[in-house]
Amino acid sequence: MREGVLAGGAPYFEFGTGSPLVVFRTVLPDSANPTGVARWAEVRSLKPLAARFTVLTVGRRPGLEPGVTMADLAAHHAEELRERFDGPVDVLGVSTAGCLALQFAADHPGLVRNLVVGAAGTRLGSTGRRVQREYADLLAAGRHRAAAMALAPTVAESRPGRALLAGLLALTSGRPADPNGMVAMLRAEDAFDIEDRLGEITAPTLVIAGSRDALYPLELAERVADKTRRGDLKVYPGRRHHTVMSDRRFTKDVFEFLL
Repeated sequence: MREGVLAGGAPYFEFGTGSPLVVFRTVLPDSANPTGVARWAEVRSLKPLAARFTVLTVGRRPGLEPGVTMADLAAHHAEELRERFDGPVDVLGVSTAGCLALQFAADHPGLVRNLVVGAAGTRLGSTGRRVQREYADLLAAGRHRAAAMALAPTVAESRPGRALLAGLLALTSGRPADPNGMVAMLRAEDAFDIEDRLGEITAPTLVIAGSRDALYPLELAERVADKTRRGDLKVYPGRRHHTVMSDRRFTKDVFEFLL
């Protein structure tokens, strides 16, 4: 395990062996590398990929300003990866980072060899946009427990299930170290819509979607696979937004696509 900060200020972990696989991080409570349980969870989720790739997982830069866009975030990563690598690399992003990966591939096609996008789509669905706006507004107001509770509809479907989950989220959520960065990235995702530019993504693209994703409904993932020049789609029946990457088929499908 190696860790540090890239030229533009973004933190990273690097581990494994083989050709590089760059993984963009989704929205996390801190812009710094995760620690404790969060660090264990990230490494555990990516460790199977490190058997065949040198995984470089990259976070957001600290000090994101309000109004930052997905194009801005993609430009940050492009600057850093040009400094780090001599040529195009494989790129993977899940959820918010999946949208960022699509923007990155459209804006900087020469830097992407293959693209894997999980639990994302052309834009947020209507439910996802409503939930995330409430979440971001509560974070911006400093109400981190209420913000955590607002995410319950994306995980549970029944009213009792949502109520129970909301209570658990309120009890277990901690105060984010970088709420402003989280809000800035969430606002960028809210404004994100790549549908008109999908034809500009020239890298072979694998889209992995859950059939019950409340944030990015399946039809929005299907559009990515249909409209990118070389798109493929894998659908995990019954999987919700937060369980796409934890599905045991995920690593196998990524390996088959990239190798």
